[in-house]
Amino acid sequence: MNYMSRTASLEIDGKKYEFPLVKGTENEYAIDIKTLRGVTNGITTIDPGYKNTGSCESAITFLNGEEGVLRYRGYAIEDLAEKADFLEVAYLLIFGELPTKEELEKFHTDIKAQSHVDEDVKKIIDGFPKSAHPMGVLSSLTSALVAFNPSSVNVDSEEEMYNAICRILGKFPVLTAWAYRKRAGLPLDYGDDSLGYVDNFLKMMFKKPSGEYTSNKVIVDALDKLLILHADHEQNCSTSTVRIVGSSQAGLFVSISAGINALWGPLHGGANQAVIEMLEAIKEDGGDTKKFMAKAKDKSDPFRLMGFGHRVYKNFDPRAKIIKKSADAVLEDLGVDDPVLDIAKGLEKEALEDQYFVDRRLYPNVDFYSGIIYRSLGIPVEMFTPMFALGRLPGWIAQWREMRLRKEPIGRPRQVYIGETYREFKPIGKR
Repeated sequence: MNYMSRTASLEIDGKKYEFPLVKGTENEYAIDIKTLRGVTNGITTIDPGYKNTGSCESAITFLNGEEGVLRYRGYAIEDLAEKADFLEVAYLLIFGELPTKEELEKFHTDIKAQSHVDEDVKKIIDGFPKSAHPMGVLSSLTSALVAFNPSSVNVDSEEEMYNAICRILGKFPVLTAWAYRKRAGLPLDYGDDSLGYVDNFLKMMFKKPSGEYTSNKVIVDALDKLLILHADHEQNCSTSTVRIVGSSQAGLFVSISAGINALWGPLHGGANQAVIEMLEAIKEDGGDTKKFMAKAKDKSDPFRLMGFGHRVYKNFDPRAKIIKKSADAVLEDLGVDDPVLDIAKGLEKEALEDQYFVDRRLYPNVDFYSGIIYRSLGIPVEMFTPMFALGRLPGWIAQWREMRLRKEPIGRPRQVYIGETYREFKPIGKR
């Protein structure tokens, strides 16, 4: 930790306690209170949702919500989305530096070599009904990888760590595509090693049994950017889950599985699904966007405009500016005729021009545009969150690896007990 000479004072019942300040490389400050409980004889802090509590030090992602800044390992998200591909960004997040051409080629080759999924995994998939949600299937299959790769990873061995990382990066797209194909009633597909990472995933998703897969550069580029934009986002709910599960020295696969389950919640990874469901509801109501904009401005109305504003970004979501261009390009290239997407464009236009939304900085966010892209590609809403998980995978890996290499202690939050005090036990006949 980068301790400073400055300290913070806390006074309790007339007694003062001093705690050091820690300074991050982007001039963020934190009060180090790890000795608080000991020096105050049992007093802790309470911070529901950990909104003001730093659980760790991390060198992976910097996020400044007030200024709309997002950087991976110091690189601006705008530069990475424009100039790098998803595997380059994955390598950067996990290992700390952008790969050379030789490192990237080896990384991709090693990932492809690890992409084969044991045939017995298909038996597990067969056990799920077609109605099973793809996130439940994906979480279960990811956890099941432990059974097929039972040896634990020696985190002090760079080779073992690297092989485990390539293994999950190779198999996860296969499992994601299989979760979709199970739902769609399509035969499982292994893809094509001659294709790039993202292009191959699209083939595994969409190749029909009786047809050839045709690569579309506009779609590949759009999905590549989406995955980059979702690759990491500091200590969010799913990432914190991966770290706290991993802090028990649980393995990479099971820690990732826990992250998938955390991502599943509608307040986290399900936001882009909520966008499409909202647009569908507006369509069923007649498609009057002005009516629903008025409802959104009415504080007494329970309607909420999904996909606008962000709980972290108080100004604008830098990812939304990037992916808006891709959404426009995909819609133009595919020539999609969809009234739901027409409603989305109408809402976007009104929100960007309506002074109420402009003043409150309620701009369309990345979930709004990702939902549009996924729908235009024919991806069903229940697959939106698995697509998010595929993008977030490198971030989860990087955070797990960092936590294990730093030998962080097992996560064990405290609480303030508000239940009954001591009560004498009564036999059942006297209750």
